[in-house]
Amino acid sequence: MNNDLRSYVEGLGIIAPRAIYRNLSPAKLTEIALARGEGMLSDTGALVVHTGKYTGRSPNDRFVVDSPSVHTDIDWGSTNMPISQSCFDLIYAKMTAYLQDRDVFIFDGYAGADEKYHVPIRVITELASENMFIHQLLVRPTTQQLCDFVPGFTVIAVPGFKCVPATDGVNSEAAIILNFEKRMVVIAGSQYAGEIKKAVFSVINYVLPKQNVFTMHCSANVGKEGDSALFFGLSGTGKTTLSADPERYLVGDDEHAWSDEGIFNIEGGCYAKCIGLSKETEPEIFGAIRFGALVENVVIDPRTRRLDFNDGSLTENTRVGYPVSYIPNALIPGVAGHPKTILFLTADAFGVIPPISRLTREQAMFHFVSGYTSKLAGTERGIKEPVATFSTCFGAPFLPLDPASYASMLGERIDKHEVRVFLVNTGWCGHKAGNGKRMKLAYTRAMVSAALSGALDDVGYEADPYFGVLVPKTCPNVPDEQLVPGKMWQDQAEYEKTARELAARFRKNFEQYDNMPREIVEAGPQG
Repeated sequence: MNNDLRSYVEGLGIIAPRAIYRNLSPAKLTEIALARGEGMLSDTGALVVHTGKYTGRSPNDRFVVDSPSVHTDIDWGSTNMPISQSCFDLIYAKMTAYLQDRDVFIFDGYAGADEKYHVPIRVITELASENMFIHQLLVRPTTQQLCDFVPGFTVIAVPGFKCVPATDGVNSEAAIILNFEKRMVVIAGSQYAGEIKKAVFSVINYVLPKQNVFTMHCSANVGKEGDSALFFGLSGTGKTTLSADPERYLVGDDEHAWSDEGIFNIEGGCYAKCIGLSKETEPEIFGAIRFGALVENVVIDPRTRRLDFNDGSLTENTRVGYPVSYIPNALIPGVAGHPKTILFLTADAFGVIPPISRLTREQAMFHFVSGYTSKLAGTERGIKEPVATFSTCFGAPFLPLDPASYASMLGERIDKHEVRVFLVNTGWCGHKAGNGKRMKLAYTRAMVSAALSGALDDVGYEADPYFGVLVPKTCPNVPDEQLVPGKMWQDQAEYEKTARELAARFRKNFEQYDNMPREIVEAGPQG
């Protein structure tokens, strides 16, 4: 096998590597990473690394090779920037030459917990620490699967190799290039492990929809009666917090797929934010930071080896990767039945989106495509108004295909499986952000619980005057007056003005989707 593996690696153009390691255990990879000076151990046994210049994804450095076989498939634009095959070949040749006489680490595993649809992924890394990360994040193969393994896609991550924009046809020293025709991804110049994770997700978002499997950037859990639920939401909306329910089992925290048989986790691990982490607020994640976990860019005391989760001096985007089995109530393997409920989470800083509302099929598709949340302008002096943020299908940076294809798959499944869909505002209501407190978490949890249990199925509803969504007249454990935004605003003129402005922003954002069916466009805010 070693000779076969060396022949394979050299066949990729990586000539005379110093050593080739395949599917080493996390313990062995940790040992090698420490010996190579890639990081240090925390006092809980986690491997801690600093990723240098790149502490987050680099969207301006992401490209897709424009080849004839995929040209008409790709939704070209600022997210999927085209690059020529010749530029890819040039960078690839330089990268593989860089790996000559260096150690090469290989992990063979799967994207997809459902064996019927899983995609075999081979990840080749320059660093032992990166290999340990992807070992924990993908679905790990059995001994027999490893013996029979044939890669469907190959990802090569080499942070030590830096591109030269002037000659390589890219924007910086970093480049993430997806080549669907060659079934390959190269990642140059960035050590941020999230680039590997999201490169795999981008591949899956291209491959599985062609098999009529709907891929989703969402978390998922399942009740004790087998009733699964999906939680869509951008950063800061409470997706991780609300899906981590002690009364339900966690299917996964970030990436899922929906086939004719049900849903399944695309990953075998989690990649959680660490900034501000505490044992009291998020005990499951806090407890997962132990041996076998990879911590990125959290400041560590070199003497005590304690992590300071409140120190964002390296980046606010501090992260930890660990296997999903580190979460006590995780469902292993991550496979569940068809969802009964879908929740779109938004943190509305304008204070006009209802705390919870039910969506029609067409409204669900509109809000799915819109992917709305908002944030404060924040640091700029004198800027107090919230900023609307839209991310197509709650995952724009990772979607190679036209958004309409993902939206139609959602609509088909809502119809077929009679799924309840709710829009949940975890942000502000009754006032703009900065003028009062955010929605009480206890109320939000009560609303989510009611949606999941069916307690909102038979209550009366009224249409919101500006957004058209259906607002329940009552909800268990939530005061009725907390359900209607207009009743919570003291200044009615300001409420009406703010609601109209946000509704207009929704409509303006949706103009970019010029191939959406009319009924979906008309399901958006009309106020």
